[in-house]
Amino acid sequence: MTADLASKRVTLDACLHALGRTLIAYSGGVDSAFLAWAAHQLLGHHMLAVIADSPSLARTHLTDAVAFAKEHDIPLEIVPTAELDRPEYARNDASRCFHCKDELFDVMENFRRARGFDSIAYGVNVDDQGEFRPGQQAARQHHVAAPLLEASLTKQEIRELARNAGLRVWDKPASACLSSRIEYGRPVTRETLGVVERGEDALRSLGFRQFRVRHHGEIVRIEVAPDELARALTAPMAAEFARIFKGLGFKFVTLDLEGFRSGSMNSLLPPEEQRRSS
Repeated sequence: MTADLASKRVTLDACLHALGRTLIAYSGGVDSAFLAWAAHQLLGHHMLAVIADSPSLARTHLTDAVAFAKEHDIPLEIVPTAELDRPEYARNDASRCFHCKDELFDVMENFRRARGFDSIAYGVNVDDQGEFRPGQQAARQHHVAAPLLEASLTKQEIRELARNAGLRVWDKPASACLSSRIEYGRPVTRETLGVVERGEDALRSLGFRQFRVRHHGEIVRIEVAPDELARALTAPMAAEFARIFKGLGFKFVTLDLEGFRSGSMNSLLPPEEQRRSS
């Protein structure tokens, strides 16, 4: 570990200590998993990881998040959230992520008061500041702490800290909620989320590691990591993709030749709409 990273790790502990009894918004991804682990190492029973269970959370991700917490004796509470019942979320415009996080932090704030905790924290980091993330606006409005950001930690540095700590999630692929796979303007429904989840489960069973199933109505756009594209670009695999996704109701099955990239749906938004929603 470099001196700079070691210094940031000390700063992170100071930020966490200042929060007192705190709830950690936990999803099981690298950032929130490392934050929950670090908070538990420092605060012990004065912290609690909280994972939101909703139709937009893939069952495989929920199972893995619960398993990671159990592996490290991190106290965990699963709470239901109802963002799908919010019309402003279900309509799926550029502000969808804001309404998702607004629901999450409403639920967590009620939970915080009921359980006597002092604060709420989540796993946003330095790299997230350069991306289209309306959910950060909701976090600011709810006064949610951002210890990783306060410690000036980047995504790669968080992965390095997690690797040094022996956490198996250190190289876990990034994964946003299932709703982020649905093109803007197409309503988010339980049925559509279920189709996306079954499609991604199928890709995982084929051995792909980093991928997205992008839902464009009658068309599915499959993204796989660039280093996995060669395996995807074969006639037998193309036939398997067609079989799987036509079986899920799509009329046209496409493979994106640019490969996986986080937030590719955002490229469809006009710049002024991105600025207004961030």
